[in-house]
Amino acid sequence: MTLHRVVALVTAPQSPFELACASEVFGTVPQDAPPHYSFRVCAERPGPLPTTAGYAMLVEAGLAALREADTVVVPGWQPPGALVSPNVAEALRGAHRRGARIVAICTGAFVLAQAGLLDGRRATTHWRSAVQLAAAFPEVRVDPDVLFVDHGDVATSAGTGAGIDLCLHLVRSDHGAAYAAQVARRMVLPPHREGSQLQYAAHPAPARADESLAPLLEWATSHLDTPLTLDHLAERAGLSSRTLARRFTEQLGTSPGQWLLGQRLDAARILLEQTDLPVEAIATRVGLASAVNLRRRFRVHLGTTPGIYRRTFSET
Repeated sequence: MTLHRVVALVTAPQSPFELACASEVFGTVPQDAPPHYSFRVCAERPGPLPTTAGYAMLVEAGLAALREADTVVVPGWQPPGALVSPNVAEALRGAHRRGARIVAICTGAFVLAQAGLLDGRRATTHWRSAVQLAAAFPEVRVDPDVLFVDHGDVATSAGTGAGIDLCLHLVRSDHGAAYAAQVARRMVLPPHREGSQLQYAAHPAPARADESLAPLLEWATSHLDTPLTLDHLAERAGLSSRTLARRFTEQLGTSPGQWLLGQRLDAARILLEQTDLPVEAIATRVGLASAVNLRRRFRVHLGTTPGIYRRTFSET
């Protein structure tokens, strides 16, 4: 059997974990199954290469290894947005022209973007770097919600552990669900993870507003379990609905309704993490009326369900 050649392109300082996402998936041979992949590592300059873990790894192959790759993996890039050398960019473009699949894990998406491989395409990266990627490369359609995006010839993953999700997906695409499940089982991982990466994003910092809105925001946050329409908020603030909506846009960059929904979802997340209250009770407490509505909002905005979120993040 001809092995599918996977080559990881690393750079200093390299994250060992993101490299391991690829090496464990493509380098793992399930029990009682033949190997389907070979795996090796290369760098622009072979030799000792520093890592983010404080030790150096010895990389023996240079960029010429990419000429033989069937899949090229870029396992992160530190710091995000750091300049990619012309030699690296051209090596990636050359591999892509030759028909190799180009895969980015986490901030490796910045490398693919600099090489022009994401122009006009949807892509993702770590939720913490999504705004930076979108600002630096407006021709890339950045989707911060998903765990990965696969176009067949080019693929990107969200932050860190989502690289495993992407690599298992690629194995599943190459050799079927059963083989991918064998690889995942050996790694003691689920073969497929539900939801989007936004369920893992940190709770946002409190909204910043001047003295004209701050008291209203504090009051509304403490009254989420009551009906809060735009008219209610405007009356509380002593403003017209139009004026209040304009101040929300100017100070918070969103509408009163969207801000309020965000506060309710954040409150629901905290209650799911820290209490064993039924979903119906949580929905009522945060002002989303019913468990059905809470589930629908979770699915749309976090890509998961309250039940799955609680099982993942519960502190009780």
